[in-house]
Amino acid sequence: MCRAIDTARQSVRLEMYIYHPQGPGAVVREALVSAARRGVTVKVLVDAIGSDQLDDPFWSPLVGAGGAYRWFNPFHLRRVAIRNHRKLLVCDERLAIVGGFNLMPEIEGDGLARGWRDLAIELEGSLAGELAVSFDEMFVLADFRHGRFARFSRNRARHASTMPQAELLFSGPGRGRHPIKAALHRDLARARDVGIAMAYFVPTWRIRRLLARVARRGGRVRLLLPARSDVALAQLASRRSYAGLMRAGVEIHEFQPQVLHSKLIVVDDVTYVGSANLDHRSLHINYELMLRFSDPTMAREARERFELDLTHSARIDPRAWRRTRTFWEKLKEQWAWTVLVHWDATLARWQLKRLGKG
Repeated sequence: MCRAIDTARQSVRLEMYIYHPQGPGAVVREALVSAARRGVTVKVLVDAIGSDQLDDPFWSPLVGAGGAYRWFNPFHLRRVAIRNHRKLLVCDERLAIVGGFNLMPEIEGDGLARGWRDLAIELEGSLAGELAVSFDEMFVLADFRHGRFARFSRNRARHASTMPQAELLFSGPGRGRHPIKAALHRDLARARDVGIAMAYFVPTWRIRRLLARVARRGGRVRLLLPARSDVALAQLASRRSYAGLMRAGVEIHEFQPQVLHSKLIVVDDVTYVGSANLDHRSLHINYELMLRFSDPTMAREARERFELDLTHSARIDPRAWRRTRTFWEKLKEQWAWTVLVHWDATLARWQLKRLGKG
């Protein structure tokens, strides 16, 4: 990211969910300030809740150098549930980096000996220009003026953009077709080999059913999920679905060395990379960004990364899992699932409805 920023000559756009003032966040800020001082147009968009450890003075050097920043959805109880979970860097509208990692000390390391295990992809060409347009739309939306938000939620928040290199899938709260779910449903319906590495896995009923169908008709479905998670509630909710999926023949592996924060899906020759998890918040509430590549070479590279991470994982034995689950563990998993699937979604729908009336 710093190399891309240092070589930028016209513009830098950075969008982040969690931006921590220490570690990588401090290093990237210095690169942004240097770019602004040499005349590059620099804009930064950070989520106000995800980046709550930042304050306005942190960005004073950037503003003083001529750059600009905005908080996405500044804290307000009426809209606190609606967040921007995207992670994106675009330089000169020709190079972009998209992935799952935030700018915080936890990403330092290789994800094995230390630091979270995460994933991003670097792109060049027309995709970067389209991503720059998407950033600009989010930058305008950031202050959450209600009328503007209502229009946005019905239109550009949810759409797909097909480019020669890949399909860009943009999603957000509101009405209309959900591009990420629609593409994933279509690919899973005819899948033979599925590999999913996911930080938070609390999928919809339909996605669970599609995964089970792939396994039951003789296909291979492997899930790589965290043994160590930064969100205990999400891990509890995820484990609620283990038994049913394994009965259908789905393999479940848990990554052992560090926290797994990747968002990677490989379905035959199709690869998904981006910010979205397979959970109800990413699929129904958050603003998210995924890239869908229909490319055998890309899929082969992604599968090699997936296979490498599997070597650092332990497979869950279905019979041992059923035998050792206590009533208390099942109760906690059900409670966590209810909180994340029902309560969180209900709050977001209520707040979105009120915003639409603003």
